[in-house]
Amino acid sequence: MKQPAAVPMIALTRSQDNVEAINKALRNAGHPVHVTWLPDARDLGDALTQASAEMLMLFADEAIVDLASAMDFRARFAPDVPVLVVRERLDEDAIAQALALGAQDAVTLTNVPRLQLVVGRELRTYRLDRALSSTLASAREYKKQLQHIVEGSTDAIAQVQEGIIVDANPAWLALFGYSNADEVVGTPLMDAFDPDDHAAIKGALVACMQGKWSGHTLHASALVVSGHTPSLEFQLVRAEFDGEPCVQVVVPARVSDAGEYQRKLEEAMQSDPATGFMHRRYFVDKLRERLAQPARGGVRFLAYGEADKYEAVHEELGVLAGEDFLTDFARLLKEQVQPGDLAGRFGGHGFMMLIERGNTQDVEAWAEHVVHKVASEVFQAGSKSLTTTCTIGLGPVPPEVQSPEGPANDAWRAHRQGREAGGNRVQLLEHTGMMLRLQDQDRAWVQQIRAALTENRFRLVQQPIASLVGDDLGMFDVLVRMLDAKGQEVLPSAFLPAAERNDLMKSIDRWVIGASMAFCAARKPGALFVRLSQDTLADPTLAAWLASQLKSTRIDAARIVFQVREEAVAQQLKEAVALRQALQKRGFRFAIEGFGLGRDTERLLGHLKPEFVKIHGALMQGLSADQEKQARVKTLVELARDCRAVTIGERVQDANTMAVLWQLGVEFIQGYFVNAPEEVVIG
Repeated sequence: MKQPAAVPMIALTRSQDNVEAINKALRNAGHPVHVTWLPDARDLGDALTQASAEMLMLFADEAIVDLASAMDFRARFAPDVPVLVVRERLDEDAIAQALALGAQDAVTLTNVPRLQLVVGRELRTYRLDRALSSTLASAREYKKQLQHIVEGSTDAIAQVQEGIIVDANPAWLALFGYSNADEVVGTPLMDAFDPDDHAAIKGALVACMQGKWSGHTLHASALVVSGHTPSLEFQLVRAEFDGEPCVQVVVPARVSDAGEYQRKLEEAMQSDPATGFMHRRYFVDKLRERLAQPARGGVRFLAYGEADKYEAVHEELGVLAGEDFLTDFARLLKEQVQPGDLAGRFGGHGFMMLIERGNTQDVEAWAEHVVHKVASEVFQAGSKSLTTTCTIGLGPVPPEVQSPEGPANDAWRAHRQGREAGGNRVQLLEHTGMMLRLQDQDRAWVQQIRAALTENRFRLVQQPIASLVGDDLGMFDVLVRMLDAKGQEVLPSAFLPAAERNDLMKSIDRWVIGASMAFCAARKPGALFVRLSQDTLADPTLAAWLASQLKSTRIDAARIVFQVREEAVAQQLKEAVALRQALQKRGFRFAIEGFGLGRDTERLLGHLKPEFVKIHGALMQGLSADQEKQARVKTLVELARDCRAVTIGERVQDANTMAVLWQLGVEFIQGYFVNAPEEVVIG
């Protein structure tokens, strides 16, 4: 007779005797259990994420953790898992307190019959809820699968359970070069993809099994039998196989129609056949078109890259093998270019790219990632293999610049400077012709900003902050836009630098705060994140002004989360602590943004104890394939968790990055992958 599977449970207690008592009592009642003993509350978040527990037992009298904190962890990482509070003595007040905190009940180990009954009841309820959710999810997935069949899909599909391929269709076998299913069934899915992509795939698998992955597309390099590494786009779908939950990994078939053929024909005519990059002439035309349109947000840079010492490599390999090397080098560069970027071949062996990111640090982080990837790659050139390095030169494209000549020259000159300094680096010109005209530009901007403040020509935009661990809480990041005299929108990257240099930030900040409070009064969001500049951080009159604003708007102050950048806090820690205390006294919440690149992040957290920590967007650049960055983000998550701060990943731009953040325990994300900013009709 088949024995019932052991019930996975977590017991947060200092004493192993308590674990053995639970085991004995429940086994005697016909509930074989596998109890994960947790003597340290700091491991609770990881245990809830990894142990797939069906019950959590908290021993309240040991003071190992504050009950409210433990329930908060449960709500974040495993909101459906039932909780029992265990006490030495029990009365109705103790039971009521446990229920008020969100636990299912309170028990003692001395009243074994009641313990057995309560555990049995809660396990039945939990399993019924899970079965219902699974049934509904299965019905939805079966409908999707039926739709695939009706449409005559030839997608490549593998069924994956606990990371292992348990079935693969003929299209999957053909895609990866297998002759029959026996060669792939029973092997880890990860064996089919480049190790640099494993973190993203693992995170997406976990999210999909939890029902929190909806149609996002991942990108990864496949490892096929022939030895090639094609870049694939694929999707994950929660399904069932042989009555057990699984994840379908689906590589969509290429749909060809007249429009698709026309697009591919145009791309082929415009692209260099060896490297896949646009020919110079077509690239420049596309570049002019793009620069004529406002950036969607953040900053623009032109990046120019070449392999270091290419002439020597070419001399050593010969003409034909040298072109093979350049093709492989271009393949690696192209894999780092994100959707929306432009890339073209310049000259014999140079490449130019238009990069749009959140800020200059993000661009530099992206370029550093490219340099690192090139240095760690083994390139193939005919029958030979070799390693090399590269240098990336960066030229900023100011918002008012629509001609690519100046930024392109700056990028090329920066590249030459980097090569002369030894190569294998990212180089940004310290002084450019455009920067020398900064003072004249500032004078014009100051007039426009003051006029906009006087004429109320500012607008708010809001960017949603999405949850990775549960329901969205209605949280938004607030950004500011200025309208020029003709009513055209001006992005903050255009006018805020001039405002910062000319003592106008305090006035802009107060406009944003006032408009944000008005929005909270009208719409009542869960949280509105409002930036404070370095000037406002040191403004001694801010607290009193906020008090008067609160009195007039009568909003719940907790709806406003004031956020300050880490570097500003580090430079003005005394002022930041004083402001944090003043805000806390009035009920506002506090966040550190751009977190994780400073020298003493742990000390800042200890001093400020923010409710939220926003992990720097620069750490998102190349995160899915960079183990060092992944380790850094994991450390930041643990630091934030220790001080009970909620973590938010900044400027997330693709599904691979989101999947890795899921794996690392980040709780919320924001960025263009989530949603572009939307206008708030206030002001």
